[in-house]
Amino acid sequence: MLSFLPPPLKGVLSFMMYLINTIVLTVPLILVSLFKFVLPFQPVVVVLDRILVAIAGLWIHINSWNTDLFCRIDWDIRGLEQLNPEEWYLVLSNHQSWVDILVLQKTLNKKIPMLKFFLKKELIWVPFLGLAWWALDFPFMKRYSKDFLVRNPHLKGKDLENTRKACKKFKYIPVSIMNFVEGTRYTPKKAENSAFSHLLTPKAGGIAFVLGSMGEYLNKIIDVTIVYPGRTPSFWTFISGRTHKIIVDLHVFEVGEQLKGDYFTDPDFRDRFCQWLNQLWQEKDRKIDRLLS
Repeated sequence: MLSFLPPPLKGVLSFMMYLINTIVLTVPLILVSLFKFVLPFQPVVVVLDRILVAIAGLWIHINSWNTDLFCRIDWDIRGLEQLNPEEWYLVLSNHQSWVDILVLQKTLNKKIPMLKFFLKKELIWVPFLGLAWWALDFPFMKRYSKDFLVRNPHLKGKDLENTRKACKKFKYIPVSIMNFVEGTRYTPKKAENSAFSHLLTPKAGGIAFVLGSMGEYLNKIIDVTIVYPGRTPSFWTFISGRTHKIIVDLHVFEVGEQLKGDYFTDPDFRDRFCQWLNQLWQEKDRKIDRLLS
């Protein structure tokens, strides 16, 4: 409706709406989450979690309305008819920009349970959003490099232990666990050693562990392919209304027994799992070629 405004003005107004929406709705998120500490009984916690998810859903809905208000985007979304808000999902996606998160939230809000991301521990200090992520039980992960673990062997496996604890919280109400399998955003420089034309090499350990920890609940995977014809937008480019077309392709498939096993101690299973993931990424790379053409 306001897409006729100059891009810089659209960007400023849109950003202010994102900021106000985040500040206003973070307050009830924090207040409700505090009751989980005062009344740590599972039936009460489940009810409070549903309230928290409803507040987060409202935040996403307002952000999506904000996008529609200032941006004239041709949304080409394929595969929504496969989704069910009462299922537990593992969501896999390629990753090119922070805009991907807004695209995923707008596309999937109310279609599946709320997306929960595994976040770097440092992100808890992001103003307002860090507190909101904490209130919503987003798992904060501390990754250790190989060199660090050599110097501190007692911390080996600590990151996986944290993942296991985080997954336990997701077993009581439907949830969608989101994973950017490449581990970082795609750039041409990062892709110099990649075997793919449009993607980085996928990392299997994180999703293998989530499937192993929540195998009885996560019975479906959503493979999401996000394509920005033309130029991949930055957050500022996006909110300024300079993005004109976005393609989101969704493919849902069952989690078969071949994807459940001990990735970290069974080398045969690890090889099969990596082979499956690489094949999935090869198919995604070819799909991006088709979508761009």
